[in-house]
Amino acid sequence: MLIDPGVAAAFCLAAVVMALIPGPDLLFITATGLASGPRAGALAAAGMSAGLAVHTAAAALGLGALLQAFPTAFNVVRILGAAYLVYLAVVSFRAARSTAGETIAPERRLPARRIVARAALTNVANPKVIAFYLAFFPQFIDPARGNVTAQFVALGLLFIAVELVIVGAFGLLAGRLGDFVRGRPSVQRWLHRVSGTVFAALAVRLAADAR
Repeated sequence: MLIDPGVAAAFCLAAVVMALIPGPDLLFITATGLASGPRAGALAAAGMSAGLAVHTAAAALGLGALLQAFPTAFNVVRILGAAYLVYLAVVSFRAARSTAGETIAPERRLPARRIVARAALTNVANPKVIAFYLAFFPQFIDPARGNVTAQFVALGLLFIAVELVIVGAFGLLAGRLGDFVRGRPSVQRWLHRVSGTVFAALAVRLAADAR
């Protein structure tokens, strides 16, 4: 086998622990679910998985190492990611101000493709993810077992599967909680403010996070 079953099991266990640590992905998905419902939370999880697939491909092809070798490029990606999160925060705060007495079905607020795209862009724009890949994955790769790139891809797929299950569950639960309290316009405004605050905090963290 390309990857030893014992190594794969240990990797999956470590991935579960990583997924449960409150990080940018989990916070983003939870905030999306709270503001827009369980469907949006699940779609955000799918978008994050798409972003992780991009990081997996980049790391397997050596682009991650290239990015880390050039601090300027690394920082440009980081700042662009922070700017995009600021944009999402502004959108959320505007939604909080414009929410009136009517209740809008959460599924109709944003097209599915937009939710997925937002989550994917948020993940891809965080160069810290690919730095994590380059630091974490090699610990489970054995050159004696064959093609290292193929092993990297296999581990990436396992990581994506674990992340999708866990953060997807968080997105659904957050969405259910949001649906439970969303009937009241005042609570709806509060949920948008929470989402905006989370996005703004993630932007500050990403912008201030030195390499």
